[in-house]
Amino acid sequence: MRAANKAQEQARRRTDEKGRRRDAARRARELAEQQAEAMPLVDDVERPRHERVVDAELVDPAPHGGILEVLSMRYLLRLIVRRELAKMYAASVLGLLWSYVQPATRFVVYYFIFGMVMQVHRGVPNFAVHLFCGMVFLHYFTETWAGGTRSIRTNRQLVLKMRVPREIFPVSMMIVAFYHTGPQLLLLLVVCLLIGWHVTWTAVLAGLLGLAILVLFSMAMAMIFSALNVYAQDTQNIVSTFGQFLHFMVPMIYPFSFIADIGERHPVIYQLYLANPLAEAVMLLQKFFWQPLAAHPESLEANFPADLWERGVIMLAVCALLVFLAQRFFSRVEGRIPELL
Repeated sequence: MRAANKAQEQARRRTDEKGRRRDAARRARELAEQQAEAMPLVDDVERPRHERVVDAELVDPAPHGGILEVLSMRYLLRLIVRRELAKMYAASVLGLLWSYVQPATRFVVYYFIFGMVMQVHRGVPNFAVHLFCGMVFLHYFTETWAGGTRSIRTNRQLVLKMRVPREIFPVSMMIVAFYHTGPQLLLLLVVCLLIGWHVTWTAVLAGLLGLAILVLFSMAMAMIFSALNVYAQDTQNIVSTFGQFLHFMVPMIYPFSFIADIGERHPVIYQLYLANPLAEAVMLLQKFFWQPLAAHPESLEANFPADLWERGVIMLAVCALLVFLAQRFFSRVEGRIPELL
């Protein structure tokens, strides 16, 4: 009896469900018919079709102006530099002062160990200026090289979304590095003036030549390694590792006379040492800042190679060629940069 009642109840429910579905379908058809009747009918209008044909050459959207195009986009370059500076010192109490804590600490350590303990400063007048001059310009190079290497990856969103010459990112890091080293250079000038700096035209020419070598070499290295870092992110770690040894590869914490003594016994090492553009640039800039401080500047010629001027001119030409090759290399690989990012 109980089973029969349960079967009847299930049959009734199925019947009610079918009825509700039929009613819902009927109401939907009626609503569709009402909407169709409410819509006005529009006669088909026959009109001629016009086809647009663009008779123009396809243009690659990626910019190919290189460094010259970067220099023409000064407003955008200024915005990127401000963005990099703001990003570096966001939520920082000391801000830009942190860029001077590390060089100042390194200067104190080097001066104490190499000047006071190891007595390297013997026979080197104004050893503090000799040391600080090399540190300022070497710091500019390391900041440019390391920052330029990371520049494209850190600006990944801009690279993928904006039509900009991608060389603008390593070039912007050169300007950021100048913001970090500019006050140090001003401090060096003030100290030299207080000691009794008397500049000659020969010293000015040496300073300009050294500065040109430094800027060109920094630009070339930043461009080459920024592209390589897109292919292999380990590149920035390699650059950071080499940057720790650069202070020992230029006559900064020791005079060049030490290298000249080694050159008599190991001429190959001597030539390799002078083949370093940074060593040439630092010595030329020391000829501008440090040598004129001596009472008899000609007495310090032993701290410079005899063929410094010839090597400097050749190195300037080599660095200019290196910038040209770096631009060619960057142009060849930049097409794959968005894909790799």
